[in-house]
Amino acid sequence: MVASHPLETKELVEVVHISWEAIFKSSIGPRGFRIGRDIFPKPQILGFFLHELIPLELQTRYPEVWRAESTASDKDLVHLGNPRLSVEIKTSSSSRSIYGNRSYAQETSFGKKDKSGYYLAVNFEKCERSNPKPCITAIRFGWLDHSDWLGQKAATGQQARLSAEVEAGKLLRLYP
Repeated sequence: MVASHPLETKELVEVVHISWEAIFKSSIGPRGFRIGRDIFPKPQILGFFLHELIPLELQTRYPEVWRAESTASDKDLVHLGNPRLSVEIKTSSSSRSIYGNRSYAQETSFGKKDKSGYYLAVNFEKCERSNPKPCITAIRFGWLDHSDWLGQKAATGQQARLSAEVEAGKLLRLYP
């Protein structure tokens, strides 16, 4: 399924790295505060930036083909001609796993985004004073079905995960 997707794997890796570098090259406010120099955000913040920058980079390159999410039913990266080719982006500071919220292990409700589809998984190191310039540790791409996600057993659990077999078998490693 990866081979039939219109985005080349080499370009996906390039776009992830460009987006990652942009996070650390950008300045914030009139004093020019920088991530990794003055600010050391939690992984969720770095993931948020990747979720925003990767689709924007592809939208800028191919405005007639791709756009960033704009509604709750959209994937993070929307293919304008064929929604089945749209991509959900998952990021994590875990060394090898990605996670979703518990809804990923449940049937899609009306008006919400379909949990089955293409996924771009990006793992990265934490940004800390001891590691001010963290690295991307893995980039993977593939098709996941909503049934691949395993919800936490506890009724109050908020996380969904993938089994090691699903991660290894359904997400093609693009980097390193």
